[in-house]
Amino acid sequence: MEIAAVTCLFLLVATTFIHYEVLRLLTALLPALRVQPRLQLVFVIFGAFAAHFTEILLYGGAYYLLATAFGVGSMGEPGHLPFTRCLYFSAETYTTLGYGDVLPHGDLRLLAGLEALNGMLLIGWTASYTYLSMERFWGRGRDA
Repeated sequence: MEIAAVTCLFLLVATTFIHYEVLRLLTALLPALRVQPRLQLVFVIFGAFAAHFTEILLYGGAYYLLATAFGVGSMGEPGHLPFTRCLYFSAETYTTLGYGDVLPHGDLRLLAGLEALNGMLLIGWTASYTYLSMERFWGRGRDA
Protein backbone atom coordinates (compact mmCIF):
# COMPACT_ATOMS: atom_id res chain seq x y z
CA MET A 1 0.00 0.00 0.00
CA GLU A 2 2.89 2.37 0.74
CA ILE A 3 4.34 2.13 -2.75
CA ALA A 4 0.94 2.84 -4.28
CA ALA A 5 0.46 5.88 -2.02
CA VAL A 6 3.92 7.24 -2.84
CA THR A 7 3.25 6.67 -6.55
CA CYS A 8 -0.05 8.55 -6.22
CA LEU A 9 1.69 11.51 -4.62
CA PHE A 10 4.44 11.50 -7.24
CA LEU A 11 1.96 11.37 -10.13
CA LEU A 12 -0.19 14.12 -8.65
CA VAL A 13 2.83 16.43 -8.41
CA ALA A 14 4.25 15.40 -11.80
CA THR A 15 1.01 15.81 -13.74
CA THR A 16 0.25 19.15 -12.13
CA PHE A 17 3.77 20.34 -12.96
CA ILE A 18 3.50 19.15 -16.57
CA HIS A 19 0.14 20.81 -17.02
CA TYR A 20 1.27 24.07 -15.45
CA GLU A 21 4.42 24.22 -17.57
CA VAL A 22 2.61 23.49 -20.83
CA LEU A 23 -0.01 26.16 -20.16
CA ARG A 24 2.68 28.61 -19.02
CA LEU A 25 4.68 28.00 -22.20
CA LEU A 26 1.58 28.48 -24.33
CA THR A 27 0.84 31.74 -22.54
CA ALA A 28 4.39 32.98 -23.10
CA LEU A 29 4.87 31.83 -26.69
CA LEU A 30 1.51 32.34 -28.39
CA PRO A 31 1.43 36.15 -28.28
CA ALA A 32 4.79 36.20 -30.07
CA LEU A 33 3.39 34.20 -32.98
CA ARG A 34 2.12 36.36 -35.79
CA VAL A 35 -0.84 34.17 -36.69
CA GLN A 36 -4.59 34.61 -36.56
CA PRO A 37 -6.40 34.01 -33.27
CA ARG A 38 -8.06 30.89 -34.66
CA LEU A 39 -4.70 29.34 -35.31
CA GLN A 40 -3.48 30.34 -31.86
CA LEU A 41 -6.42 28.43 -30.40
CA VAL A 42 -5.43 25.39 -32.44
CA PHE A 43 -2.02 25.61 -30.75
CA VAL A 44 -3.78 25.82 -27.37
CA ILE A 45 -5.84 22.72 -28.12
CA PHE A 46 -2.91 20.68 -29.43
CA GLY A 47 -0.66 21.82 -26.57
CA ALA A 48 -3.29 20.85 -24.01
CA PHE A 49 -3.87 17.54 -25.76
CA ALA A 50 -0.14 16.82 -25.67
CA ALA A 51 -0.08 17.58 -21.94
CA HIS A 52 -3.06 15.30 -21.27
CA PHE A 53 -1.59 12.51 -23.38
CA THR A 54 1.72 12.76 -21.52
CA GLU A 55 -0.12 12.59 -18.20
CA ILE A 56 -2.11 9.56 -19.34
CA LEU A 57 1.16 7.92 -20.41
CA LEU A 58 2.62 8.53 -16.96
CA TYR A 59 -0.35 6.90 -15.25
CA GLY A 60 -0.31 4.02 -17.75
CA GLY A 61 3.38 3.49 -17.07
CA ALA A 62 2.75 3.55 -13.33
CA TYR A 63 0.03 0.87 -13.62
CA TYR A 64 2.30 -1.28 -15.73
CA LEU A 65 5.34 -0.85 -13.49
CA LEU A 66 3.45 -1.39 -10.25
CA ALA A 67 1.70 -4.50 -11.60
CA THR A 68 4.65 -6.13 -13.33
CA ALA A 69 7.73 -5.09 -11.35
CA PHE A 70 6.32 -4.60 -7.86
CA GLY A 71 3.35 -6.98 -7.83
CA VAL A 72 1.13 -4.34 -6.25
CA GLY A 73 -1.96 -5.56 -8.09
CA SER A 74 -3.19 -6.67 -11.47
CA MET A 75 -5.08 -5.20 -14.38
CA GLY A 76 -7.96 -7.07 -15.91
CA GLU A 77 -7.47 -10.62 -17.01
CA PRO A 78 -4.80 -12.75 -15.33
CA GLY A 79 -1.67 -13.58 -17.27
CA HIS A 80 0.60 -11.43 -19.39
CA LEU A 81 -0.11 -7.72 -18.96
CA PRO A 82 0.47 -5.68 -22.11
CA PHE A 83 1.34 -2.01 -21.70
CA THR A 84 -1.48 -1.13 -24.10
CA ARG A 85 -4.04 -2.44 -21.60
CA CYS A 86 -2.61 -0.15 -18.93
CA LEU A 87 -2.58 2.78 -21.35
CA TYR A 88 -6.19 2.10 -22.36
CA PHE A 89 -7.29 1.84 -18.74
CA SER A 90 -5.41 5.04 -17.92
CA ALA A 91 -7.12 6.95 -20.75
CA GLU A 92 -10.60 5.80 -19.79
CA THR A 93 -9.95 6.51 -16.09
CA TYR A 94 -8.28 9.91 -16.64
CA THR A 95 -11.25 11.06 -18.69
CA THR A 96 -13.68 9.43 -16.22
CA LEU A 97 -15.20 7.50 -19.12
CA GLY A 98 -15.06 4.27 -17.12
CA TYR A 99 -16.28 1.52 -19.45
CA GLY A 100 -15.49 -1.05 -16.78
CA ASP A 101 -14.10 -3.64 -19.16
CA VAL A 102 -10.68 -3.52 -17.47
CA LEU A 103 -10.64 -3.51 -13.68
CA PRO A 104 -7.67 -2.90 -11.40
CA HIS A 105 -7.12 -5.24 -8.50
CA GLY A 106 -5.22 -4.76 -5.29
CA ASP A 107 -3.62 -1.45 -4.44
CA LEU A 108 -3.86 -0.28 -8.05
CA ARG A 109 -7.43 0.70 -7.21
CA LEU A 110 -6.05 3.58 -5.12
CA LEU A 111 -4.14 4.84 -8.14
CA ALA A 112 -7.24 4.56 -10.33
CA GLY A 113 -9.31 6.64 -7.94
CA LEU A 114 -6.68 9.36 -7.77
CA GLU A 115 -6.25 9.37 -11.55
CA ALA A 116 -9.96 9.98 -12.10
CA LEU A 117 -9.98 12.92 -9.70
CA ASN A 118 -6.71 14.30 -11.08
CA GLY A 119 -7.91 13.94 -14.68
CA MET A 120 -11.16 15.76 -13.93
CA LEU A 121 -9.27 18.65 -12.35
CA LEU A 122 -6.72 18.91 -15.16
CA ILE A 123 -9.40 18.70 -17.86
CA GLY A 124 -11.33 21.44 -16.05
CA TRP A 125 -8.16 23.52 -15.89
CA THR A 126 -7.73 23.07 -19.65
CA ALA A 127 -11.32 24.07 -20.32
CA SER A 128 -10.89 27.21 -18.24
CA TYR A 129 -7.59 28.06 -19.94
CA THR A 130 -9.11 27.51 -23.39
CA TYR A 131 -12.03 29.79 -22.57
CA LEU A 132 -9.70 32.51 -21.29
CA SER A 133 -7.53 32.12 -24.40
CA MET A 134 -10.56 32.52 -26.62
CA GLU A 135 -11.51 35.71 -24.81
CA ARG A 136 -7.97 37.06 -25.05
CA PHE A 137 -7.30 36.15 -28.69
CA TRP A 138 -10.72 37.03 -30.04
CA GLY A 139 -10.94 40.23 -28.01
CA ARG A 140 -8.16 41.84 -30.03
CA GLY A 141 -10.56 42.95 -32.73
CA ARG A 142 -8.94 40.68 -35.27
CA ASP A 143 -10.66 38.03 -37.33
CA ALA A 144 -12.64 35.71 -35.00
